[in-house]
Amino acid sequence: MRISVSSDMDEPVARLLVTELRERGHDVVTRGALRPGDDPQWAACSAAAARDVADGSADQAVVCCWTGTGASIAANKVPGVRAALCTDAYTADGARRWNDANVLALSLRLTSEPVLKEILDAWFAGAPSEDAEDRENVARVAGLDGGRDTVRRS
Repeated sequence: MRISVSSDMDEPVARLLVTELRERGHDVVTRGALRPGDDPQWAACSAAAARDVADGSADQAVVCCWTGTGASIAANKVPGVRAALCTDAYTADGARRWNDANVLALSLRLTSEPVLKEILDAWFAGAPSEDAEDRENVARVAGLDGGRDTVRRS
């Protein structure tokens, strides 16, 4: 799988993330502080990684910043992207299962090496739910990308 990885800082957990993904057999494209000469600002590098997913040049992305919040916000501004900030394996599994998330957002501050591996295990083991209600919710989110609010109002 081709995965775009961005980080606004060249932190040990970001380097470990790239190494871990490569050891798992993924083709990794780096963005931001992980790529010399690239724009390291979280908004720019997170959006670049998310655009890789949206345009099909990457299957998924992992975006990182100190808290993970800014990276997830920037990634979610790209149409077609469903980025999820995950601080544990349970959340990563749910993001893949119920939200069909295609971008994983991580906190450089909170993510230790063991937690990173647990999150990645859950993320890659997870598969989108086939439940009709879950699929309908994902479709509603996709509608928001085009400015169509498909949520029924009472």
